[in-house]
Amino acid sequence: MKTVNEKEKKLKSALLKLKTLNLNNNEDFNETLGDLSNQKNQLEIEKQQIENKYHELINEHTNLKNALDNLKKQEANKKSKEDIFSEKIDELNQETDTLLDEIDKWQI
Repeated sequence: MKTVNEKEKKLKSALLKLKTLNLNNNEDFNETLGDLSNQKNQLEIEKQQIENKYHELINEHTNLKNALDNLKKQEANKKSKEDIFSEKIDELNQETDTLLDEIDKWQI
């Protein structure tokens, strides 16, 4: 794609041609009008391409944002499961300590 500066130059050139348009010379008028029409069509095509690319980027951004949100949810779910697992391990350790204390009492 062309840069914004190149497009701006094309537009300025088209405007300059419109300002210097000589309506007395019909042949020059038709030629200039044809050139301007071609430039207009080209600019419209480029505009449409840019708009399409913009919409593609917006869609890609939305998809990436959704994917990131899903990953965050999965990570939070994983963290929650790890916390629950750690709590269960702590409970088992406490029960083990209690059982060991009971065994020590019985052995005495």
